[in-house]
Amino acid sequence: MQTRIILGVDPGSVRTGFGLIQVLPTVPPKLITYGAWQLKQYATFTLRMQHIYRHMVALLQEYTPDEMAIESVFQGKNVQSMLKLGRAQGVAIAAAIAYTIPLIEYAPCKVKQAITGQGNASKAQVAAMVGRLLEVSLQPIFLDASDALAIALCHGQQRPTPTAPPKQWAQFVAKHPHRVVSRL
Repeated sequence: MQTRIILGVDPGSVRTGFGLIQVLPTVPPKLITYGAWQLKQYATFTLRMQHIYRHMVALLQEYTPDEMAIESVFQGKNVQSMLKLGRAQGVAIAAAIAYTIPLIEYAPCKVKQAITGQGNASKAQVAAMVGRLLEVSLQPIFLDASDALAIALCHGQQRPTPTAPPKQWAQFVAKHPHRVVSRL
């Protein structure tokens, strides 16, 4: 397993969080950058989506991540909010597709479970654990960014851990002759 750069995205139509981490085979993940784009100041929804797309493209060009993980749209009571969230997610996904970045979606409860051990953890609990895992002090103002980092960390944990390289066949046969069957 080699070093990977993972971009985590927490999409939203008011604020979209992002976080980039470097995942190495034998050491804890390292923080590259994180933040959140404030979108409230844009007069129209279209301008908000353009802003997300432009900033996603800038991130993809600057950091060239190997993979992208994004929070999936959850089922909520307000249909309009869900539609807006889905559009913000779609814009972020479109940017990744344009740059042929492999991506995967994670449900919010799966991310929380992977990071805190509880599928119903609060944003503050997730932020605290992300800070511990990455050995940084995250500001409470950046809960969308810490969620994005949690998504990236969750994805980084999904890959199998590296195993020892296979031994030479001759060594195996010499050590375990009773396990080798001849098919002649």
